[in-house]
Amino acid sequence: MHLSKTAREYFDAQADERLKWRRKNPYYHDSLESFVGFLVPRGSSVLHVGADSASLLNLLAPARGLGIHASARIIGEVNKQGILPGLQFKQTELSQVKGVFEYVVISDLLGHVDDIEMLFREATRLISWRGRIVVTQHSALWGPVLRLASALGLRVPYRLENWVSRTDLENFAHLAGLEAVRSGTRMLIPKRVPFISTFFNAYLANIFPFTRLGLYHYVVLRKQDSRSPIPNPSLSIVVPARNEAGMIERIVKELPTLGEFTELILVEGHSKDNTWQEIQRVAKEYGAKKKILIAQQEGKGKGDAVRKGFDMATGDILTIYDADMTVPAPDVEKFYRALVEGRGDFINGSRLVYPLEKQSMQFLNFLANKFFGLAFSWLLSSKLKDTLCGTKMLWREDYKEIQAGRSFFGDFDPFGDFDLLFGAAKLNRKIIDMPVHYGERTYGTTNIERWSHGWLLLKMTVFALRKIKFV
Repeated sequence: MHLSKTAREYFDAQADERLKWRRKNPYYHDSLESFVGFLVPRGSSVLHVGADSASLLNLLAPARGLGIHASARIIGEVNKQGILPGLQFKQTELSQVKGVFEYVVISDLLGHVDDIEMLFREATRLISWRGRIVVTQHSALWGPVLRLASALGLRVPYRLENWVSRTDLENFAHLAGLEAVRSGTRMLIPKRVPFISTFFNAYLANIFPFTRLGLYHYVVLRKQDSRSPIPNPSLSIVVPARNEAGMIERIVKELPTLGEFTELILVEGHSKDNTWQEIQRVAKEYGAKKKILIAQQEGKGKGDAVRKGFDMATGDILTIYDADMTVPAPDVEKFYRALVEGRGDFINGSRLVYPLEKQSMQFLNFLANKFFGLAFSWLLSSKLKDTLCGTKMLWREDYKEIQAGRSFFGDFDPFGDFDLLFGAAKLNRKIIDMPVHYGERTYGTTNIERWSHGWLLLKMTVFALRKIKFV
């Protein structure tokens, strides 16, 4: 783990006392581990680097969990603690660890490491192409406070250490072939004060300028080269269609064929015109040339249609494409290329870069799109210009994880877009905007009910505040 000789001696000397200090400051340790638990899904495979306690891996309940430390005495003390079945704690160097993990957690260790870049390089070797490295480290701003607390016997004895800023963290990561997906600073009050601690740490700490004052930095990293190992990934395009009879044949003819195969999944939703009959006709006529699946939804809303289509899909990559074709069909290839090349893990269409065609978006809609883009950029810690564009693309494996974790958010999204955006953000996936040209409708009228849907979006914004931001 690239600990210096003095750092090893420090940990060996403190081994018998580590648990005592943790018990003396339970609020800090419990809060930190709870936040790491928010970032790392339960049931993942996890490597904890610098494990001086069993509590974090016990909390994460990984399918496969390994905790390592360079100090044999630290590991000896950890192995005396209550450990969940299947977890292992070993005295070893990171360079000696074998296998691949979904998450590597490096918590409060970098201050003692004499080669942070090499530590990150070794951690990078141990994550899959979809894996993440989660790092937490004390802020230099709190250095004098922590030294004073140590001198007063309120925390573990102090030793001279690295003071690594969040910018330093991201720079070391870049040098090691990693990039930040999510980062921030947390905890304004490291002691439990009823009501006050929660207010300051869960709420104020997430609002500028308090975002710069937290006790510890955190960063979630992915490989810069996150190309899929899947050769020529297949693609499933889900097209929810309601009252779009005049568009169905164009959709089938113009959507590109990509990857090993491309399947079109047309899901009709309680149309008042002959959309379903047109879907059946087109599927029969073009079925010999293209792989086409069709269905009628039993539930209501675009979100229900999207989920039904995704459940039918067999492709490696899943896409939503709106049946009004206001986004050009050939643009789907741009989304596919960006995802396969590893530019992002979730490709989100953005209509607000190129000039809009006349009548394609009313002025109030434009303002609403701008507002929700800014709001969700802050909420999800990802730069999003347009959250309401109907074209989105993600890996099927990521969708399965979003689906498995849906109980965290509940069935809240009638549109289908935000369920995916929130889920991708919760999984620390890199969300990237793909600018598209947005055109006028050429058939029918919009299914959007501006005022009622706008109110729903406001409610979802508040919902996201509670579930994702103020945690």
